Amino acid sequence: MANSENLKPVRTKSEARERGRNGGRASGKSRRRKAAFRDTLNLLLTLDIDDDEWAPLLRSLGLDCTLETALNMAMIKAGLAGNVKAYEAVAKYAGQSAQTEADDEEQRIRTDRARRARDLEVGDTDNSDGIQSFLKAMRPTEEELDSLFTEQEGGDDAEETEEAGNV
Repeated sequence: MANSENLKPVRTKSEARERGRNGGRASGKSRRRKAAFRDTLNLLLTLDIDDDEWAPLLRSLGLDCTLETALNMAMIKAGLAGNVKAYEAVAKYAGQSAQTEADDEEQRIRTDRARRARDLEVGDTDNSDGIQSFLKAMRPTEEELDSLFTEQEGGDDAEETEEAGNV
């Protein structure tokens, strides 16, 4: 229960500013540390290897003998051995996805709407008819909707035709 003993102290503007400054410094330090980690990892992955197991195989396939290539081959090998997580990782980074093109297009439309709404809210737009363009973005045209679902409609018509043929 709240009482005067367990309430947080009220901060002054200067205290809040100082805490914000300290947080910004810590954030910058963390970002620099993560960037250094990424740079080091990329450097290590591009190093040449001379492993008796991987180098001959990679050379025979005409691939670079780097740690990155060997790691990718190891993931593929693990996937072939039945490791589902390795298979999913390979499929993900190979660009294979369960999402359809319609899903991707719908996501692009939603992202554009959100961006326009944010720009209007922040006032970061160059449109002279701001509110009209915002309203237009929130109401997709029939053409936009039709293009999203043309593949699905084609499949539905085929099923309806089969059902009618069975009657």
